[in-house]
Amino acid sequence: MSRTDAVVVGAGINGMAAAAVLAARGWSVALVDSAPAIGGFIESAERTVPGYLHDTYSSWHPLFVTGPVYAEFGEALHRHGLEYCNTEGPLTATASDDGEVALAHRDLETTVAGFAEPADRQAYRDAIARFGAHAAQIGGLLGAELHSRDVLAPLWRLGANGGRAELLAYLRDTATSGRGWLRGRFRGSEVDRIWAPWLLHAGLAPDSASGGLMVPIFAATLHAAGLPVVAGGAGRFVEAWARVLDELGVQVHTGHRVDRIVVREGRAAGVSGDGWELLADRAVLASVSPGALYRDLLPASAVPGQVRTEAGQFRHGRGAAQIHVALSGPVPWRAAELREVPLVHLSDGSASTAIACAEAEAGLLPRRPTVVVGQQHLLDPSRVPTGAAALWLQLQEVPFAPVGDAAGELDTSGGWTPSLAGGFADRVLGRLARHAPGVRELVLGVDVITPVDLRARNANAVGGDPYGGSAELDQSFLWRPLPSAGHHRTPVAGLWHIGASTHPGAGLGGVSGYLVAQRLTAEPRPLARLRRRITRR
Repeated sequence: MSRTDAVVVGAGINGMAAAAVLAARGWSVALVDSAPAIGGFIESAERTVPGYLHDTYSSWHPLFVTGPVYAEFGEALHRHGLEYCNTEGPLTATASDDGEVALAHRDLETTVAGFAEPADRQAYRDAIARFGAHAAQIGGLLGAELHSRDVLAPLWRLGANGGRAELLAYLRDTATSGRGWLRGRFRGSEVDRIWAPWLLHAGLAPDSASGGLMVPIFAATLHAAGLPVVAGGAGRFVEAWARVLDELGVQVHTGHRVDRIVVREGRAAGVSGDGWELLADRAVLASVSPGALYRDLLPASAVPGQVRTEAGQFRHGRGAAQIHVALSGPVPWRAAELREVPLVHLSDGSASTAIACAEAEAGLLPRRPTVVVGQQHLLDPSRVPTGAAALWLQLQEVPFAPVGDAAGELDTSGGWTPSLAGGFADRVLGRLARHAPGVRELVLGVDVITPVDLRARNANAVGGDPYGGSAELDQSFLWRPLPSAGHHRTPVAGLWHIGASTHPGAGLGGVSGYLVAQRLTAEPRPLARLRRRITRR
């Protein structure tokens, strides 16, 4: 048993960020996780053959390097070994089944030069410029507690900057699907093909509401920040965080499964597990799913009935899978321009990606899954032997418990058996081979991580969903995680909810943990006003 000011449950990016902020502000902090190491879905390993280093789960860090956690702790992380590799040229591309390639570069003008329709070039410039003009205000809203006065300043500045019409336009974008937003602004297919598959990385589908807000956010962010990956693999990121947390005096307890949040006299007083207990004098922060928090970890008597009911109704999103491939040589892309692109989608844009999402939602293995092809070795050659290549293949349209195969080829009756995992991986590699003839002959090793494996690795990935719950509009923003608890403060005094299931949702940014820790350590408003008056005098 130990006692600290705060206990943080869950050592993913939000838990690490929260622990660091609290400790940096003078709090004593314990960080606890059931996994054997901190990092959550951040890890690298030789998963295929020796000499090939793969980012096991997440990989790309544009949201992190543009966020508040990096702004505060970036210098310390770099001092403890973090280095990034990035692109200044080709950024992301989509290869369609008709053989066409749509390509985005870091440089905006190089990107629009590839659009066939002159009107699309200016429409794209306008969309990026519009977001750039309001990025601080949009970021302020996405990084604020929406049920608080913190939203007033960015809302007022957005209104002052763009007027009532712009406020209403952003509200409409939030209610619009990505496909609808793209169709209304662009005549050609290039912008849709490049950016519609990116909606999968927000846990959305092309026809999901709020895609109209997310598409320009993705585009503008990637043009500005690129696609940074950690030199030497994502594991180096976790190592740097471990050193920062140690330097700040955070007590890290890995391999400790939290079975219960201790509630005494109506207040969260700590956490406990099998034969151990960590007490918190000031706060408990839990980076867990709503179901785990309100139905498993807390006593029923501490949770209002409506909250408990809504936690049981919380929807998790589609499952995901990861396939790692070691290749003896470079990917033999049919389209030469893809040989220098760090991240390629195999998709026809909204059309094929929407179909694959619908099939997965129906419990079917997609006939033509959208394949995310990560070529991290192009940015960080140290990950593979000289002249070789490695592929980070992500599938974000996969059912956790498949009831059938849309192509009628694979036997799903036993669930995610090794046979089914191998058969689906073969389908994915077959789709890649149509764009890269001869790639199969270069394969030295394949490692498949199924949705069931994701769930086993991280208890928050319910149903194999790595994004902490469906990001549909009715379960986002003011209503995330729950309609009656759409904020980070819970109905239990001293208990705060952080993580991907809470606002602003999934993504390697650590914003929810940072936001709550900032709020806990902020001066009370009357005291802050008094201090400012004294300082002015």
